Amino acid sequence: MAKERLQKVMASAGVASRRQCEELILQGDVRVNGRVVEELPAFVDPDEDVITVGGKRLQEPRRVYYLLNKPRGVICTSSDPQGRPRAVDLVPGGQRIFCVGRLDVDTTGLIILTNDAELTNLLTHPKYKVPKTYVAKVSGRVDGQTAEKLSKGIWLAEGRTSRAAVKVLKRGHNDSLVEIRIWQGLNRQIRRMLAKVGLPVQSLKRTRIGGLNVEGLGIGRYRPITKAEVASLKRAATA
Repeated sequence: MAKERLQKVMASAGVASRRQCEELILQGDVRVNGRVVEELPAFVDPDEDVITVGGKRLQEPRRVYYLLNKPRGVICTSSDPQGRPRAVDLVPGGQRIFCVGRLDVDTTGLIILTNDAELTNLLTHPKYKVPKTYVAKVSGRVDGQTAEKLSKGIWLAEGRTSRAAVKVLKRGHNDSLVEIRIWQGLNRQIRRMLAKVGLPVQSLKRTRIGGLNVEGLGIGRYRPITKAEVASLKRAATA
């Protein structure tokens, strides 16, 4: 396994936040293989190195995986100065978990929460391409030409988006319903793509992540992700 930053390994094990872990390291409370770590950055292999904090050996936490149907108004960050509700608060339990990627505050739908850093990297790193599917209600009519533009890629500040799979579910005069599957994860990508073609988003929902779908999972509800589903996500990322 590749080496990771010491404070990241400590935070993943539930010691404290990364910033608090950095303070513990600089205070001389952390040893790696019996030697005090005196400065940062410091890198460790959690599978091979013996890490102790305050004299107690760091224990790798049991890996947990949850699928949440995020409501509108809930944020996907670990902390928020404004005190808004967080996705991690909707999944009870004593272990420290985090969101895999983000959905913006107004977007609903599927988000994975876990303490597995390896899976998080597989699902969020640009070189791994696990598909994510969204359904957007937009103002205006989505004609065939517009759908084709979206599927071929839209120029954004970061460059042209990769190809997308686009299906018009409902075509109306005042509003339409469109399904878009992407293999990227740019910030607010779907909203920005649709805005570029003159289709303001009224509502947006993520309905699938890889082979996981939202069916049977009510808004604000969560469920554990099975071992088979975790394995499927990892295969999709490395295929």
